[in-house]
Parts: sequence; structure tokens; C-alpha cells
Amino acid sequence: MRPTGIDFGVLGTLRMAVDDRVVSLGAPKQRAVFAMLLLGRGRPVSVDALIDAVWEQSPAAAARTALHSYISNLRKILAESGMPREALAAAPPGYRLDVAEDATDLGRFEKEKLAGLRAAAAGQFPSAAVHLSAALAQWRGPVLGDLSDFAFVDAVAAALVDERISVETARAEAEIACGQAALVIGPLETLVAEHPYREPLWAQLITAYYSCGRQADALDAFRRVKSILAEDLGIDPGSAISALQQRILRQEPLDVQGAAQATAVHTIGRLRSGSTRSTASRAGLRDASGQWFALRAMATRIGRQADNDIVLDAADVSRHHAVIVDAGTGPVMVDLRSANGVYVQGTRIEANTNLFDGDRIRIGAHEFTLELG
Repeated sequence: MRPTGIDFGVLGTLRMAVDDRVVSLGAPKQRAVFAMLLLGRGRPVSVDALIDAVWEQSPAAAARTALHSYISNLRKILAESGMPREALAAAPPGYRLDVAEDATDLGRFEKEKLAGLRAAAAGQFPSAAVHLSAALAQWRGPVLGDLSDFAFVDAVAAALVDERISVETARAEAEIACGQAALVIGPLETLVAEHPYREPLWAQLITAYYSCGRQADALDAFRRVKSILAEDLGIDPGSAISALQQRILRQEPLDVQGAAQATAVHTIGRLRSGSTRSTASRAGLRDASGQWFALRAMATRIGRQADNDIVLDAADVSRHHAVIVDAGTGPVMVDLRSANGVYVQGTRIEANTNLFDGDRIRIGAHEFTLELG
């Protein structure tokens, strides 16, 4: 629901533009309300969730009145920009913003990502690289960088940065499959410096070096990631990257095209097994006893301390162990540097991972099943 020329953005500062003319969305709290609605586009965002996010732990006494005023102001801004008034509508238990997916940078990012994965799964690697590059081109800077004072932005940014890294990894894999390994070494070195615990990035860097005939550099990259993981996290590299090192030591050829195709097929299969954007109004975790823990809008914090949304009072759970975030691309589990990790489908996650309906989650001795409605 938009006239031609209206565009919205969250992959950078919050942005609304009409024919490339930036439209002011008002004061910080009003912009934060709009950001929440934009991230939840097409779905009701509850009044309580909006107040919790914008007024955080100490809501102002007049928060509800202020929220209604902000909604009225935003409706006026949208109407003056050519949007129908019903684009921002009351939808119990809160409000819903209806905008087309291609009217948002996040929607276009998701669309191009999926197109790239489908191309890679079909073995069309040049096309995959083009689509994945187009997805990454949607990013303008830090997620909601102008709203960084609001705590909900941290959780949203963590989830979306994880999405971006997965696309960076997939693009590198596609470029290597196209025979362009030399072109991705520099960008991958930058990425592993920024995200040193992301083994898939390291695996692509190692593969790129080896594909260029630089075996010594490939093995040095493995030594670097092994040292970082041991010193910082006290863990060893995973089986996949360790197996890659062994193949390089034996100087075996790597089937980079087969690997890229298999990765894309697996990722698409995971996306099909659950909704990338859950529209369920009832989403949560169910433990082995049947107890239900509802997920909050945007972010659900899990840990031992009482200020978490889901409190697990056990010695094997860190004070702030994990957070489940839905930033508009589907739920993402984020490990908050916990002492003993978070396990999804029996595998310890490296930092973040997408979640899907029916996923088994283990935090300490507590086991849950994700239900998206």
C-alpha cells in the first residue's frame, strides 16, 4: 500500500522518503514508535510492546496518551505523503502499519537474498552473486543508527547484522564458485576482523586462499581462527572448518561449486520449513512439562536474573544468557556470551541463528520447542 515514490528504511538511519525527498518523522520517541511499526509491518504491534520499547523499563505516566498522539502525528505525516489513512490502522492489541515489502529496504534485502540463494541452489552462480550483492546494497549504515539510545535497537541490530553476515558469506561462496576467489580475499579479511568468531566467514576465506593456490595463507587463516576461538572463548573450531583444513593439508581439490550449491539448498530448505516472517499472534517456547513461555514483540530476554522476560533460576544458566529477536525477518536466537552456550537442534550456535517452527532449543538443562502458532 504505497503510491509510487514512497520508500522506507531501517538498514541505516530510520528513513522515509518521497521521490528521494526525506520526510521528517518527528521527535526521537515518535520515530522509535514508527521504527517498531515498520519492523513489524503487516502485523499488529501491541500497545504494551510499543510502550516497553520506547519508554523501556520506566514508562512515563502519560505514555499511553503520548503514544496515541504519536500515532495521530504519524498518520498525518503518511497522509500528507500520499499514503491512505488506513495504512496505519488500529489492530488489536495495538496498531498495524501496512506497506509493501518492496517499499522497504529490509523487504528488498530479503527478496534479493532469497533470489540469490535460489540461483546458487540451481548452480547459477553469476546470477547468485548479482542478487546477493543487490541485497547488501540495501544497507546504508548501522541499523537504526539514529535511534541507538533505545535498548530495543541493540537486539534488532544484532539479528539483522547476523542476516547481513550470512549474505556476505553466501556472496563470497558464489564468487568463489564463479572462479573469482581473488576478489573476495580482501573483503573477507575485513569481515573476519570485524566478526572473528564467525566460522563460516573464516571457511570462505580459507577456501578463497586455497583456490588461488595460496595453501600457506589458507593454513595460516585456520591457525588464526583456532587461536582466537581458544583464547577468547575456550573452544575448538567446529568439525566443518577442521575437515576443510585436513583436506588442504592433503592438497585435495575442493568442489567449490558443489559446496555452494549444497549450502544454498540447505538454507532454502530451512527457510521453507518455517516462515521467514511469522504472522502468528501466538508464538512462544514450550518446555518438556508443557509450560508455555510467550515471546514478546521484538525481543525476549532469557537468563537467570530477575530482569529477564523468561527467568530460568538455575546455576547452569547465565545471568543474561540469550535473547530471541524478531526484527521483521523471522525470529533469531542470539547468544549473549553465555558461559555454556545455546543449542538449537542439538548444535551449539556460534553467535546467532535463525529459528524456525518446531526447533528444539536447549539453555543449560532447560529444553524448549519453538511454536510459531
